[in-house]
Amino acid sequence: MKMNAKKLSSFLLCAMELVVGVLLLIKPVAFTSALVICCGVGIMARGLFDIVFYFRLPALEAAQNQRLSRGLGEVLLGAFCTFGYRWLMAVVPFLGVVEGILLLLLGIHKVQVAVDQCRFGMSRWYLMGISALLSLICGVVILFNPFAAAAGVWIFAGVALIVEAIADLISLLINHVRD
Repeated sequence: MKMNAKKLSSFLLCAMELVVGVLLLIKPVAFTSALVICCGVGIMARGLFDIVFYFRLPALEAAQNQRLSRGLGEVLLGAFCTFGYRWLMAVVPFLGVVEGILLLLLGIHKVQVAVDQCRFGMSRWYLMGISALLSLICGVVILFNPFAAAAGVWIFAGVALIVEAIADLISLLINHVRD
């Protein structure tokens, strides 16, 4: 039972879903704040890279690609995310909407995988189909946000990710043993 790179990446994605789900369940606001800060640091790093790269290019090429202005903008946006995350968490409740959209996109991808498995004649393709359905339902529920508090959305998202990850792992394990 040798595991190929695609199956390994699927297992790693499931593990990541589990970890994110547990963290969202345990400390939703702290985890989301940390995520915003990490994204801010990443954006700043990208901006610094663009600025340095701008000065390493010949003048004509540097002027054409606009890396200096893009880099400065990225540094400012990254600094805002890193140091102004509290304001972002209070004023920008669309993060739950982003989570819902991501779950919908993940569900659509899982539909593709389930249909591919069915077309290949895999006997347990319906497990991935169930996982796809869970992703789609959870995404829609989060988008329509029946909860009043933002923390409730993150806790629900955490539970949804854990359930999806478990369903994906079961599907992967059953199909891995079968192969």
